[in-house]
Amino acid sequence: MSKTQEPTPQEIKENQIYKEWGLTEEEYELISDKILNRLPNYTETGLFSVMWSEHCSYKNSKSVLRKFPTSGKHVLQGPGEGAGIVDIGDNLAVCFKAESHNHPSAVEPYEGAATGVGGIIRDIFSMGARPIAMLNSLRFGELTNNRTKYLVEQVVAGIGGYGNCIGIPTVGGEIAFDVCYEGNPLVNAMCVGLIEHKDIQKGQAKGIGNPIMYVGAKTGRDGIHGATFASEEFTEGQEQQRSAVQVGDPFMEKLLMEACLDLIINHSEILVGIQDMGAAGLVSSSSEMASKAGSGLELHLDDVPQREPDMTPYEMMLSESQERMLLCIKKGAENQVIQLFESYGLEAVNIGLVTDDKKFRLFHHGIEVANLPVDALAEEAPEYQKPQKRPDRMAMFESMEDYYPVIENGSETLLQLLAQPTIASKRVFFETYDSQVRTNTIVGPGSDAAVLRVRGTNKGLAMTTDCNSRYLYLNPEIGGKLAVAEAARNIVSSGGKPLAITDCLNYGSPDKPEGFWELSTSADGIAKACEVLETPVISGNVSLYNESNQTSIYPTPMIGMVGLLEDITHVTTQEFKNSGDLVYVLGQTQDDFHGSELQKMLTGKIEGKLADFDLFEEKANQELTLQAIQKGLIESAHDCSEGGLGVALMESCFGNQLGLKGSFSKDSSYLFSESPSRFVLSVKKENQETFEEMMGERVELIGIVTNKEEFDLVCSNEQIILNVTEAKEKWEDAIPCLMK
Repeated sequence: MSKTQEPTPQEIKENQIYKEWGLTEEEYELISDKILNRLPNYTETGLFSVMWSEHCSYKNSKSVLRKFPTSGKHVLQGPGEGAGIVDIGDNLAVCFKAESHNHPSAVEPYEGAATGVGGIIRDIFSMGARPIAMLNSLRFGELTNNRTKYLVEQVVAGIGGYGNCIGIPTVGGEIAFDVCYEGNPLVNAMCVGLIEHKDIQKGQAKGIGNPIMYVGAKTGRDGIHGATFASEEFTEGQEQQRSAVQVGDPFMEKLLMEACLDLIINHSEILVGIQDMGAAGLVSSSSEMASKAGSGLELHLDDVPQREPDMTPYEMMLSESQERMLLCIKKGAENQVIQLFESYGLEAVNIGLVTDDKKFRLFHHGIEVANLPVDALAEEAPEYQKPQKRPDRMAMFESMEDYYPVIENGSETLLQLLAQPTIASKRVFFETYDSQVRTNTIVGPGSDAAVLRVRGTNKGLAMTTDCNSRYLYLNPEIGGKLAVAEAARNIVSSGGKPLAITDCLNYGSPDKPEGFWELSTSADGIAKACEVLETPVISGNVSLYNESNQTSIYPTPMIGMVGLLEDITHVTTQEFKNSGDLVYVLGQTQDDFHGSELQKMLTGKIEGKLADFDLFEEKANQELTLQAIQKGLIESAHDCSEGGLGVALMESCFGNQLGLKGSFSKDSSYLFSESPSRFVLSVKKENQETFEEMMGERVELIGIVTNKEEFDLVCSNEQIILNVTEAKEKWEDAIPCLMK
């Protein structure tokens, strides 16, 4: 839209154009009557619309986010910057964050996923950290649908394409399939970086007269209103905004990352602040940097590098073109920065300066096109405490008879479960990703958590992404606790001590009282688990309005967790290691079938009352497992989750094609119960006495590892016998068969 066609402030008001951009009437009146005491022009209305979107302002979720514990003795940076940072000793720290790219991935799955990866990498290196690993968490509809198969294929290709080109290994993740994600898939990307304490950066613009410099790719018309697009529902028949999806260039990002890290590490004396241009592009990065520093900004838009002719101020400020960063540097150092970026083949341009009037002023062709209080944009979006209502399904679930499965043939049931897409091997997907680039990966995709060595030390970092949204659908609070607990079990199973979490809170519309209740109630559960397990929330994002045709996704708060191995000799993986080792289950197996993979497979439904669990018991089991690993008593460790004990035992056999001979004190249906707080552990015979003394009543000896490729388990009602090779083939072939 060229300048001549832009509606006047009066026309914006009369035709309520602001509503198309997601501002409500009340918000528009607040801006014009209270903040500005005049009608905002076209550009100014656009700036408010993106900065006050849920995606940028968290106006619907701030009250919920305050529930989370965000500090701890190791936390160096909590929420509020590009990413969170946790101390790991030796003047080193781990920096990590996760972001969602759900709506763009539903419309343009390849670019949506790729730019999700690009954006989260920029969040990490903008803090001064070198990205060392990527993880993801994906949700799709059932694989029986051709559109879903296409989405899966393209999203996986987009994640792999970007990560592989930039040279950061994709080391872990999770994928689940449920019909509620059919119209609205979830694509959550997590990045982990390493940083020295002295290099930690803040996104701030301070120091009157200091220049604001734009570095990286040119600005185009892609991704305009991406933040608003992320804050609305999908409806069939509506043309989805393809222009709201950006296009990524990983080779440009690689250069940008190296140039920014060079500036941060080798020229820190001239750098004042740095922030990536992510959601809401130039307006969010610039206004947030000024607001955090308590200063103002003046930007000259003619100087912004542009990829397309005749771009308007509105388009330049709202564009979400990728691979761009904003710097605040010391006055007089402009040429140094220009030369540094030129040496990487990149442009660095002075586009403005820091002022002391707390105003956000934009100039274009010599005319002032916006003049706003900077805090009004960045800080003063209204905060809503939305009405809450417990969904009717909750009372219905609670009144139901307990579901107790009738198993005709345990061997057949276990085989069928192994072929369910959520449980089946994801090798066909993760083989697309380079998990070994940079050669620090000790444990790649396919075990409970990925593990990377920390160069120059004998430490390691364990990392995982987790969430079982079916549990949250049945009970958001207990499900929220379970998501954090499972992430921590995965870290512990790998030999790590859980440190902290990042999250992607993926929910339906907060404007529906049931949707807001789900968000608020699950946050209570997440907060409780984080307190007990001592894993504060250091970063994350909120993705609301995940609905299509008025149907919401299950509440899906993805938990990304990082843990520390003080010594990489403690690295533990899930597969049995040696014939003759003893196999134990740690933790109690109860009748937890509601929300289970078995319930879905046998009844096609997810329903019933989700049983609560004891977080202190969970913590005790985790601490005992970690102590046993650190004492060298454990050969393999695997947490029991989807599919229950039967699946955990089978998966432990698969890695080295070993068998199991043993007995289980309960009937075979209990093999498929999904009780929390359990681990499958294997132990050398000579360590039996020490191990059993340490664990006491908490463990049950299940059997012994054999070098026969046979799984032979006698339950109280039947004997389960399966050929390990055949079972593994079923597990590995299930998804490739469905994808065909």
